[in-house]
Amino acid sequence: MTAPATAVLPIPRTAAAYEVLHASLAAIERGAVVVLATVVARHGSTPSTPGQKLCLVRAAAGQEGEGGALEATGTVGGGAIELRVLERMVAALDAPPTAGGTRVERFDLGASLGMCCGGSVEILFERLEPALAVLVVGAGHIGVALAPLLAELGFRVVLCDARDGAVERLGGSGRLTALGSDHDDPEVRAAVGAPAAAAAVVVTHDHQLDQAAIEWALGRGFALVGGVGSRAKAARTRDRLEARGVGAAERARVRMPFGVEIGARTPLEIAVAVAGELVAWRAARLGTSRHLPVASASVAPVAPLDDEAE
Repeated sequence: MTAPATAVLPIPRTAAAYEVLHASLAAIERGAVVVLATVVARHGSTPSTPGQKLCLVRAAAGQEGEGGALEATGTVGGGAIELRVLERMVAALDAPPTAGGTRVERFDLGASLGMCCGGSVEILFERLEPALAVLVVGAGHIGVALAPLLAELGFRVVLCDARDGAVERLGGSGRLTALGSDHDDPEVRAAVGAPAAAAAVVVTHDHQLDQAAIEWALGRGFALVGGVGSRAKAARTRDRLEARGVGAAERARVRMPFGVEIGARTPLEIAVAVAGELVAWRAARLGTSRHLPVASASVAPVAPLDDEAE
């Protein structure tokens, strides 16, 4: 696959292979998709050396933007070979996650690129996906059990609760950010990043706050919106959304009760059930499961007690 003819290819910043890896890691940690190209073999006379690396990423356009200009760091040898590799990288960057992320391609420098050196180069292309973000709204019994579990499972987790002392019980490190803020505060939005690639799970101590947070998450365009509660609470939530003018398609996006059916009763069990549904959603979204549709994970919801554990 090649990039569209109208694509503007960036001029790579010269960098050693270890600097390219640092740049790739920094981009992934801020939630960006990275395409990495590595020279794995050369045959005959070429400007490329095995081990050379080039990474491509879109610069952040804002806290919740889809990304700005293309940025390239490193080299795979320069000249026509680098231009062709960059075309492939742009196409890989713009492809859906389910298109597949790793392949090796051979380039014949003389026959296909018109380079006088005339050898050939083999390039490994890797599309590196950032950890999917999950906003956990509420640091009650379920929230403090769920957030670190999701972080251990490889999600990038933002836990928020504006109550005094609520998030201090948990702290934050690595993939988990704990904020003493309301769900709609700017610092929470900034920590989550683009909502179209994130999930929001609402597990607060208050039904009215649950309702407000779910409505807000729908309005922000989160890819997945879920709430913990009984089926009766779920019905009331959807009725209130309808009364506020939320359309049927948006109401149907709310997964509530949220979580796989494992007979969960305690906060930790409910956290496990919720984590299970999120793992299934991630596998379906990234196309890593042969058994789940891409649009959503087909899992039965959990039904906690009518008087929720929160």
